[in-house]
Amino acid sequence: MSGGLLVAGTTSDAGKSVLTAGICRWLHRRGVKVAPFKAQNMSNNSAVVVGADGRGGEIGRAQAMQAAAAGIAPEVRLNPVLLKPGSDLSSQVVLLGEAVDHVHAGNFRALKPRLAETVHATLTELRAEYDVVVCEGAGSPAEINLRDSDFVNMGLARHARLPTVVVGDIDRGGVFAALFGTVALLDAADQALVAGFVVNKFRGDLGLLRPGIEMLTAVTGRPTYGVLPFDVDLWLDAEDSLAYGRTLGRPGPPLGTQWLDVAVVRLPRISNATDVEALATEPGVRVRLTVEPAEVAAADLVVLPGSKSTVDDLGWLRDQGLADVVCRHAAAGRPLLGICGGFQMLARSIHDEVESRRGTVDGLGLLPVDISFAARKTLARSAGTAFDAVPVHGYEIRHGYVARADPGLTPLLTHLDGRPEGAVAGNVFGTHWHGAFESDAFRRRFLTEVARLAGRRGFVVASDTSFEGVRERSLDRLGDLVEEHLDTDALWRLIEDGPPAGLPFVPPGAPHPPTRP
Repeated sequence: MSGGLLVAGTTSDAGKSVLTAGICRWLHRRGVKVAPFKAQNMSNNSAVVVGADGRGGEIGRAQAMQAAAAGIAPEVRLNPVLLKPGSDLSSQVVLLGEAVDHVHAGNFRALKPRLAETVHATLTELRAEYDVVVCEGAGSPAEINLRDSDFVNMGLARHARLPTVVVGDIDRGGVFAALFGTVALLDAADQALVAGFVVNKFRGDLGLLRPGIEMLTAVTGRPTYGVLPFDVDLWLDAEDSLAYGRTLGRPGPPLGTQWLDVAVVRLPRISNATDVEALATEPGVRVRLTVEPAEVAAADLVVLPGSKSTVDDLGWLRDQGLADVVCRHAAAGRPLLGICGGFQMLARSIHDEVESRRGTVDGLGLLPVDISFAARKTLARSAGTAFDAVPVHGYEIRHGYVARADPGLTPLLTHLDGRPEGAVAGNVFGTHWHGAFESDAFRRRFLTEVARLAGRRGFVVASDTSFEGVRERSLDRLGDLVEEHLDTDALWRLIEDGPPAGLPFVPPGAPHPPTRP
C-alpha cells in the first residue's frame, strides 16, 4: 500500500507532533513500514542526522522523535524545510538538511515555489518507499492569508490527496469553535479532504463532552475520531516553545535528603532547550525555565542554553539584569553551565560577522576563551569522553568556535581523536555539544560534581536512570493513547482509502478560491 494522512491542528501546540508520533508508534507496532513527514517546520529545536554520504544535516527535533516512534533512522527527507528564526522578522532556511538562505516576510514568498517543489518530490519518494507516511501540518490550516502559496497544510493535502484529521487542544478552551472554524474557513476543495477531528488534552468527565462532540458532527458532517486525555508525562522533545511550562516534567522525589534546583535561562531566541530535559529525568532534580532574576539567584545550577542569536541574547541578558545575577552566582563558587550559544556568552569576547554582524563584543568573561563565528555552519554527530574516560555522545549545530583559549585550559570533553571540546574553569562549565546529557554515565558524574560545588551533600544521584528508556516509555505511551482512545479502525480506513466521498461543505468557506503553488 501507499497510504498517507495529514495531521493538522487548530493552533500551534495543539498536539500535532505528539499525535503524529503516536500514530507512527501504533502503526509500527502493527508491522507497518511507516515514516513521519513535516514539509516545513519553524523551530530552533533541531537535531543533526547523518546521511549515507556521511554528511550531517538538520531536521526538526520533533521529526527525529517521530522517526524513533516509527522505528526508523531519522533523515533529512522527514523534514525537508526547516526555518530557524533569528529574530522576529527573519529566519535561516534549511533545505534538505543544509542552510541555503536567510529570509524575511517580504522575500520568503519568492522562495516558496522552490521549497514546494522539493517538498512534493520528497513526499513522493517517501510514499514510494514506505507503506504509510504520516504528515504533520504547521500552525493552522485556516491561515487564509497564507493559503495561496501553502505547501504545508491543505496545499500539501490537496497536492497528495491526503485525508486530513484536525486536532484541537481543549485545555486552552474554545475547542469546538476552533474545530468548526477551521473547517468553515477552508474552501470547498480543501474541506473535501478534512475527514474529522481529534480532541486533545481532555481532563474530566467524558460524558459531559459527548453532547458537544455530537453537535460538532451535526454542524460539520464529520466525526470526532477520539478524545486524548491530558497526560503530564508527555513532555520530552516538545515541538513548540509554547509547550514549555515553568518546570520540566514531573520530577521524582530525591533519593537522598536534598533536591538539586536547576534554573535554565529562557532566552528570547533559545535553541535546543531540549538539552536540559535529560537532567529533568533524574529523581530529585527540579529543572525550571525562567526569566526571573530571583529564581536564577536561588538555583544550585544555572544553565545558559543554546541560542540562535548569541550576541543579541547576550544583550538581552544584560538588559534584564540577568547577566549580573549569573556573574554573582559564578563568583560565589556555585556551578554554571553554558551550552553552545550559552557557552559562547561565557567567553571573554565574541567576534560575530555572521549572525548579528556586530563585530567584536565583550562576553561575560567567565571562561578564558575567545569566540569567533564562521560562515559555514558546523553540523556533526560527536563522540568522546569526560571525567576520566566516561563516554559521551552529542551533536553540534553552530557557527561559533573557540578561536583562542588560554594555555593549559581544562576541556570539559575530549573527542575520540583527542581534540579538546569546551572548557572548565573551577565551577564554570561550557560546551558546544548538544545532547551530551542524554549519555547516562556523563550526566551522573556531572550532577555529582554540581551537587558538590553547590554544597548539596544530601543529594544522591540515581544509578539506574536511562534517558533512552524514559524516551521509549514516552513513545510507547503515545502509542497506547492512540490505541486506547481513538477509533483506530476508522483511522486505518482513512489511511487505506483516502478522503471519504461526500463530505458536506460548511459555509462560509474561504472568501476567494486559493491559487495552488
